Amino acid sequence: MKRYILAITGASGGILGIRLLEELVKAKAVVYTIITKQSFSIIRDEVGLDWTNDTEKKIRQYLKTRDVSYLDEYNLAAPISSGSFKTDAMIVCPCSMKTLSGIASGYANNLVERAADVMLKEGRPLILVPRETPFNSIHLENMLRLSRLGVRIIPPIPGFYHKPRKIEDIIDFIVGKVLDSLSVEHSLFKRWG
Repeated sequence: MKRYILAITGASGGILGIRLLEELVKAKAVVYTIITKQSFSIIRDEVGLDWTNDTEKKIRQYLKTRDVSYLDEYNLAAPISSGSFKTDAMIVCPCSMKTLSGIASGYANNLVERAADVMLKEGRPLILVPRETPFNSIHLENMLRLSRLGVRIIPPIPGFYHKPRKIEDIIDFIVGKVLDSLSVEHSLFKRWG
């Protein structure tokens, strides 16, 4: 079984992280989930899910699986904060510019940044889905810095060749691109050609 870390940070677009979580569970993966404090209200407002209390229980009920763990963003003693704990990849989706900056500078102020730091130091795949527009020069420089370290940057920019008809089609396209980077099979969108 593949083991992934999925962080949902305080940027608009929590639906992307939730949809990705659904697909990783569907692919029979074990997922260690971190949801930052700021994300809970965004998820409630944008998606209609209130996961603020008993978070792990609510996520497991929503997904109908026990293969998802919830880790508090301030639990720096969590297993994923150590390089000796093996995971296949980490995805931050959506990734706020605050989180991206912390990862780019090696700040490791919370579990999201520490787990990302572990991925970098261990040479494991790290994918960021930055949710901001427009990007300023600081954002772009931080993304370039991380890209040069091997981090995959996948902004949620939709394609239109698959002729999306509803917002779910656009969400699935973006999540599908993340899954492609993880080599996880899916049928979320019609491929070109």
